[in-house]
Amino acid sequence: MKRNNPFRDFKEFVMITLGALGVAVAVFFFMLPSTVAVGSVSALAMVLANFLPLPMSAINLILNVLLLIVGFILVGSEFGAKTVYTSILIPVFVGIFEFALPNFKSLTDDPLLDVLCYILLVSISMAILFSRNASSGGLDIVAKIMHKFFRIELGKAGSLAGIAVALSAAFSYDSKIVVLSVLATYFSGLVVDYFIFGLNIKRRVCVISPKLDEIVAYILHELHSGATLNEITGAYDNTPKKEVITIVDKHEYRKLMDFVRKTDPKAFVTVYSVSEIRYQPKVWK
Repeated sequence: MKRNNPFRDFKEFVMITLGALGVAVAVFFFMLPSTVAVGSVSALAMVLANFLPLPMSAINLILNVLLLIVGFILVGSEFGAKTVYTSILIPVFVGIFEFALPNFKSLTDDPLLDVLCYILLVSISMAILFSRNASSGGLDIVAKIMHKFFRIELGKAGSLAGIAVALSAAFSYDSKIVVLSVLATYFSGLVVDYFIFGLNIKRRVCVISPKLDEIVAYILHELHSGATLNEITGAYDNTPKKEVITIVDKHEYRKLMDFVRKTDPKAFVTVYSVSEIRYQPKVWK
């Protein structure tokens, strides 16, 4: 039986809490002062707060709980405890900030700077949550519902939901804020993807060359990276050849390309982007 590691569980709990806190800080200190509705449930709550006699944090909490209930009914129980935890914790943190700083205005006094700070902080916080297999709930649930019933890809469904929230700013704010909301929603998605995937991007390099032994030796002994050799056959002349495959980071990639160019300028090289590498060790019986 697999035993839980208390330290690992505690560390995961702390990281998810920090990620949720980061999102709440971004919402309260940057999104709310700017009034730019960057596509999220928090943004929708901000817009609705102009019409309802409730604080934004309370509306946010109500929306998240309703979405969780609808998600469990329509999609199933795939929304785990981590999503429930963050969906409730984020508006709770925002509520604490509202209580402690009731007259807070802005740190920058510039809506555009507020939005940029919001996007940066939310992206880092979402990357922390993603690394722990958690999410902030909200529009992720909407996206999964749209995916199930309308067969829309999850990425597109999330984008459509975010744009719809951004456009809802038109009910409360001027056209400048609406345009900023739509643009910020688009760029926020790009930056979040970069922080989640882009920082871990590696390159899968495949090289075919008559000087393959030198290239393999460089990969193994200079870059201290692993490599795989494949036997291949050229379709044009049926000539047997060898191909080396290695996965390197961006610094190793530059060094490898410089070495290949010097060693064999005519080498055939293909390069692929790799966002994640998983190693599943064998279980010996």
